[in-house]
Amino acid sequence: AYSAAVSACEKGGEWAQASQLVREMVDGHVGRDIIIYNAAVSACERSGHWAQALQLLRAMVEDHVNMDTITYNAALSTCEKGREWLQALQLFREMAHRHMERST
Repeated sequence: AYSAAVSACEKGGEWAQASQLVREMVDGHVGRDIIIYNAAVSACERSGHWAQALQLLRAMVEDHVNMDTITYNAALSTCEKGREWLQALQLFREMAHRHMERST
């Protein structure tokens, strides 16, 4: 049920609701996976909330959920929309450090 709800928030760009659902999952000890996190980061991307997207990336690290190119691309796009080029550059370098494919 959480996955569907976070996905619906992603489609609507409801970043605050998506983030709240992830917090509820943490508080309720409900497992989170890359699909949940990618949907929440994408919701932030749609609305340009780069700081929240980066917070979700930190939560992924804490949850030991590996990021993929979808995660990074959504976060990079969010930073672009927020004109946070230093943050975007840091994410791009992190991708290289993790030996992830960096495409156009």
